[in-house]
Amino acid sequence: MEFNLGIVNEAVAAAIPDREAIVWRDRRFTYAQLAERTRRLANVLIDHRFRVDAERDTLAGHESGQDQIGLYLHNGNEYLEGMLGAYKARVAPFNVNYRYVEEELVYLLNDAKARGLVYHACFAPRVAAVAAQVPSLELLLQVDDGSGEALLPGAVDYESALAAASADMPADPSPDDLYILYTGGTTGMPKGVLWRQADIFCASLGGRNGTEEWSSLDEIAAAAVNGGMKVLPAAPFMHGAAHWLAFNALTGGNTVVIPSNPTTLDSADVWSTVQAEGVAVMLIVGDAFARPLLDELDRGDYDVSSMFMLVSGGAALGAPLKARFLDSIPQMAIMDGLGSSETGTQARQVVGAGQTTSTGTFTPEPGMCVVDEDMTRILGGTDTELGWLAQEGRVPLGYLGDADKTARTFPVIEGRRMAVPGDRARIDADGLLELHGRDSVTINSGGEKIFAEEVEQALAHHPAVYDVVVAGRPSERWGSEVVAVVQLSEGAEVSIASLLDECGRHVARYKLPKDIIFVDKVMRSPAGKADYRWARQVAEDHSNRA
Repeated sequence: MEFNLGIVNEAVAAAIPDREAIVWRDRRFTYAQLAERTRRLANVLIDHRFRVDAERDTLAGHESGQDQIGLYLHNGNEYLEGMLGAYKARVAPFNVNYRYVEEELVYLLNDAKARGLVYHACFAPRVAAVAAQVPSLELLLQVDDGSGEALLPGAVDYESALAAASADMPADPSPDDLYILYTGGTTGMPKGVLWRQADIFCASLGGRNGTEEWSSLDEIAAAAVNGGMKVLPAAPFMHGAAHWLAFNALTGGNTVVIPSNPTTLDSADVWSTVQAEGVAVMLIVGDAFARPLLDELDRGDYDVSSMFMLVSGGAALGAPLKARFLDSIPQMAIMDGLGSSETGTQARQVVGAGQTTSTGTFTPEPGMCVVDEDMTRILGGTDTELGWLAQEGRVPLGYLGDADKTARTFPVIEGRRMAVPGDRARIDADGLLELHGRDSVTINSGGEKIFAEEVEQALAHHPAVYDVVVAGRPSERWGSEVVAVVQLSEGAEVSIASLLDECGRHVARYKLPKDIIFVDKVMRSPAGKADYRWARQVAEDHSNRA
């Protein structure tokens, strides 16, 4: 049996109507209230003539037959409502990076052919500046966020629209309806990854009971009755990992807790929320989130006895920081999740207090595999060669509007359709996955391939390094040379020789940076992902000045 995400929400809400689904500030919405609010939003969209023009079986993998609506929001109940309400109306919502400047926003909205936009009022000036450049844009739903920005001309107030709409279930959503996730654009232009909801549900949004897919709505609802954990995504919902955790929580009958300050990573706010709500599971994105959270935990006096799982997704969590977390919260386990917009969840590593911490080694999940260099053969058995990380089974349909990239990223290998987004990996002799890094940020230096992430993790072992991103820079001698852009811990002083010595303890000498550039702050996406375009520009600018 296959499932639509809106229908799953209705089934869970019917089973546990009075349990809290979302907690944010003074808002405590039960599952029944969430279901009603999202039905109302669905009817708002239908009343504005949002529709399905073509069913899935008539379309190619890179095509959409549904209307799209952008979610230009900080974290809050409206983000998750926006997704669920759109699904119930058979409309395809997509994530909008709220740090985009006008040119980037125009590109994204036009690429998605957005008919609507749900946005926080603080973004109203930027929406006003770009709206005329997006011919498809018709409906503006403005969410009051206390910023004082007036309702844009022609826009509709979000809460007023919900209050006036019908609370009836408006449509008969299909498992074939789209889930769209735009890539971060840190290595190139963002692309909209198209999934059938039935596939992303099983791949990443709670559609499995362990390794087996749920067989009925009744089975999902019965399991949700036994939920009730408090789950806190600390990353922005516009990042897949954060709303993946939220949907897993909602599928399982748990409560999504949102920190009071959604505009930035406010570490004191996060730990205060953990303490006040008794949060059991928290999601972060790699070292960029871990460091400030650990620093605040060291400074403050917080009761974190409710925590039993820290999840990191979307970026590597370094071994030294894992060890610090386990020293500070010894009853907690840490799960490093591996996945991408194009694959869903692929593998994980779980470690607890007293265990050896590491980075880059994972236990495979269903459907994960490695294919050879030429993408003609699935590696297995005694094959331990370096290849491409791949996923089979529940994989996306393609990239919105891009038939060529769809064909390249989702090839058929040995008769099986795969997702191969570009990560280098191998399966070791014990059957574990060794992740080497994204090929698009691999540095070819002197004929050797060097993975930026492994050099970053090596440098991160030095206690003076607060954050680091590694990029390649053109070199007459090497073709491309490794450059590290480093942010030091507050008050730290360190020599380049000391950094290179530490790095050399973890990677081969030929992988050591040829240059280290110190900056006040390493730039990352709001989700904590490294901005490699920025790092390359810093490296090249520094070379030009030299």
